[in-house]
Amino acid sequence: MRIFGLSILVTVLSLIAALVYGGPTALVLCAILGILEVSLSFDNAVINASILQRMSEFWQRIFLTVGVVIAVFGMRLVFPLAIVWITAGLSPTRAFDLAMNPPADGALTFPDGSASYEKLLTDAHPQIAAFGGAFLLLLFFNFILEEHEVTWLGWIERPLARLGKLDMLAVVLTLAGIVVAAEFIAHDDDRSTVLLAGILGVITYILVDGLGSLFHTEENSGEGGPSEVVKATGKAAFFLFLYLEVLDASFSFDGVIGAFAITSDPILIALGLGLIGAMFVRSITVYLVRKGTLSEYVYLEHGAFWAIGALAVILLITIGVHVNEVISGLVGVAFIGAAFITSIIRNRREEAESDDAEPELEKSPSLS
Repeated sequence: MRIFGLSILVTVLSLIAALVYGGPTALVLCAILGILEVSLSFDNAVINASILQRMSEFWQRIFLTVGVVIAVFGMRLVFPLAIVWITAGLSPTRAFDLAMNPPADGALTFPDGSASYEKLLTDAHPQIAAFGGAFLLLLFFNFILEEHEVTWLGWIERPLARLGKLDMLAVVLTLAGIVVAAEFIAHDDDRSTVLLAGILGVITYILVDGLGSLFHTEENSGEGGPSEVVKATGKAAFFLFLYLEVLDASFSFDGVIGAFAITSDPILIALGLGLIGAMFVRSITVYLVRKGTLSEYVYLEHGAFWAIGALAVILLITIGVHVNEVISGLVGVAFIGAAFITSIIRNRREEAESDDAEPELEKSPSLS
């Protein structure tokens, strides 16, 4: 309750606010949006925890406070509005007015033929999906092409790690994925924007990740270089913080776009995705860090990265083909669930082997 208590309180208050705002229908829609966000973002929480445990306690608090505010109001409320006013050339006030006053009967256009807020944001989806898909795909490749002491799907992870010795292979594969998406998935009118957005996603990842590694190395140069034990502070932690915010943005793209299949009301989206969803993702992240879950269930991080790879591919596919958001959510849950179960099996097998070894040690003659 100490970890999840605040999220439960925020959920109750958000549902009450939705009820007051729009009655029982708004209450139900808000609850559905919250469930959607949590199901889509569980892999986000696992990755957040794996990065957060490398940061100092001060920067962990910054991410779990300031970072959540950015996630709630920035990505779930301001970001969709910003996409609309930038891509459609509207003023922020006009974009907000469109969001608050949609056409009757859920139509995508007004009687005069002008586009609704939902249509404008949906039309911008190819650029959003290309940016987020490229960022997440490069994140996946950078992890899966590295050598790890523990492998989950060893039959594919070990050969990929050997291939990963080729310099910049992750970038090459990601750029190839962007080209394939632009050439074979995107509509003709969207090809150039998809290519540009995908390249910007790659540049953003390289820049933020590279700066974090640079300052982490500089700040720990007197300690034999960076390691998992050394907690990032100062500039290194700041860039890890930025990295996490961009990562959260990339994860939230599918949730924000998918929310419009449920409602286009920005207030309900902010309440459901932002307050309920983001707060529970925060609590799950804190739980994973505080309880050392990633160390205990060693395959969990691998499962999360495979879920990221699947989500990246789905995002690139949605550039030209609609994919139900439930599918992307279930894929992530399936990977993490499988990783969790296999981690339990591994732990029990090791415990059994340890128990079998103890009697053998007791039987062996002692040296005097």
